[in-house]
Amino acid sequence: MRWRWFFPILISAIIGCQDQLVTISGSTMGTTFQVKIVQSEITLSADVLEREINARLTEVNRQMSTYQDNSEITQFNRSRSTDWFGVSSDFAYVLHIAREISTWSDGAFDVTIGPLVNLWGFGPNAIPERVPSPDSIQAHRALVGYKKIRIDLSTPAIKKELPEIYCDLSAIAKGFGVDRIASYLDSLGVNRYFIEIGGELRTKGHNHLRQLWRIGIASPAGQGELQKAFALNNMSMATSGDYHNYFERDGVRYSHTIDPRTGRPITHALASVTVLHKSCAYADGLATAINVMGPEKGFAFAEKRNLAVFMIVRRGDGFVEKMTDNFKKMIRGEK
Repeated sequence: MRWRWFFPILISAIIGCQDQLVTISGSTMGTTFQVKIVQSEITLSADVLEREINARLTEVNRQMSTYQDNSEITQFNRSRSTDWFGVSSDFAYVLHIAREISTWSDGAFDVTIGPLVNLWGFGPNAIPERVPSPDSIQAHRALVGYKKIRIDLSTPAIKKELPEIYCDLSAIAKGFGVDRIASYLDSLGVNRYFIEIGGELRTKGHNHLRQLWRIGIASPAGQGELQKAFALNNMSMATSGDYHNYFERDGVRYSHTIDPRTGRPITHALASVTVLHKSCAYADGLATAINVMGPEKGFAFAEKRNLAVFMIVRRGDGFVEKMTDNFKKMIRGEK
C-alpha cells in the first residue's frame, strides 16, 4: 500500500517546570509515526507501550496493506471467487466506512479504485513508461465500483460481485491506524496524548506544557512554511493533496490522486484539503473524497454535510485559503 505524505507540524516550546513527554516513534505503512504521551498519565513502562503500539500498527498492516503478500486485503484481491470471504472485524469496519464515504460523495471516493491506482503506477506496480491510453483507462474503469462490494459486519465477511474487484485502502487505513492507537490509550485511561501516522493525527487533552496541542498545516509552497496553525483537542485531522506524490511525463504532471469516475488523475486547482473529525479514519477518507471533487464541488459538499474543512487553492502564482463555517468554529474552540 502506498501512503500519502502530508506532514503537519507539532508546535511546542521549551519552558521550565513542565511535565515530561514519553515519545514513541518508528516506521509503519511505508511512512513514519510518532506518539507523544504526558508521562504523568501512564503507569506502564515506555517499553511496554512501544511494544503494544507497534503490535497494533503491525496488525493494521497485516489486514490492509497491498504490499504484503499475506495481508487480508491481498488475499481478497487475489481471489476470483464471488462467495463470501471471511475477514477480521477491523477490515470489515474500515471497508464499511469507505463504502459510506463513497455513497456520500457519489463515487468521488471509491475503495475499489485499485485497478486504476495500479494502472497509473501509484500502487505496488511501477510508474508506467507511457501514460495509459484511453482504451486502457476505460477497461480498468469497468473494474471499479464501490457498489460491487457487499459487507456483512456481523460475520464479519465481504464479497465481490465482480471477480476482478481490487480494493485499495491506502486513503483511509492510516487514519484507522491513528484511531486504533487512540482507542488503546483511551482504554488505559490516558487523557493527554498526540498521535501521528504519516500526517494523519489525533490529539487529546493538554501537552506537557499544560497547553492544548498546537498543530500547523504545511504550506504547499514548501520550505517549511506554515499555512495555518491552531490548537486541537480531542479531535482528529487528515490532509490530502497533490503536491508531494506525482510523476511527470512529457512536461505534464500527474497527481497520485485519481478520480474513480474518470479514471484519470485530478487536474483542478485544489492543492490540499484538511478535514477535522472525531474519527481519523473518516477524516482520512473524507479528505480524499473532497480532494477528488475539487475546490468548488468539494467545498459545497463539506458545507452541506457540516464538515470542518480547510482548503488551500492555487490561484495565479500563489495560494488562497477557504474554510467551512464548522472549521472556523472548531479552531475558535466553539462546539
